[in-house]
Amino acid sequence: MTRITALPTKITRHLQNGGQDAHGQPPERAISNGHGTPCRHCLQHIPKGAEMLILAHRPFAEAQPYAETGPIFLCADHCMRHDSTELPEVLTTSPDYLIKGYGADDRIVYGTGIVIPQPEMMQQAKTILTDERVAYVHIRSARNNCYQARIDRDEPG
Repeated sequence: MTRITALPTKITRHLQNGGQDAHGQPPERAISNGHGTPCRHCLQHIPKGAEMLILAHRPFAEAQPYAETGPIFLCADHCMRHDSTELPEVLTTSPDYLIKGYGADDRIVYGTGIVIPQPEMMQQAKTILTDERVAYVHIRSARNNCYQARIDRDEPG
């Protein structure tokens, strides 16, 4: 079983409250046009006309050579974090995605990266997670390499 892991609420609230992004800058504020602006916290499309944040995000605890940093969107207003094993709609709207496995050391596990058709993404992620070297999988845009979310093993409770 796998779980889609959205951006943590603590990080999101920090940014929504004017905290600095991965480049040490406050997030830019903009108005969503309703297309191509998925919030990385609620994993929903930011509605047309709603205020949103644009910022640099590094989904890794430490800066290191494999710690990719790139632009993401967040709802400007507080939103509820996606917390489900269900695939959110925002991860069904592209024909394909780039997925790749990372080790517990936050380094890419070579041989796991693939641009894959969206309908095959979750099954391929499950296959990648069978590799003992892989701790989690990132979902990224196949066209712009933007971080979307993370896939983790859903540990039995």
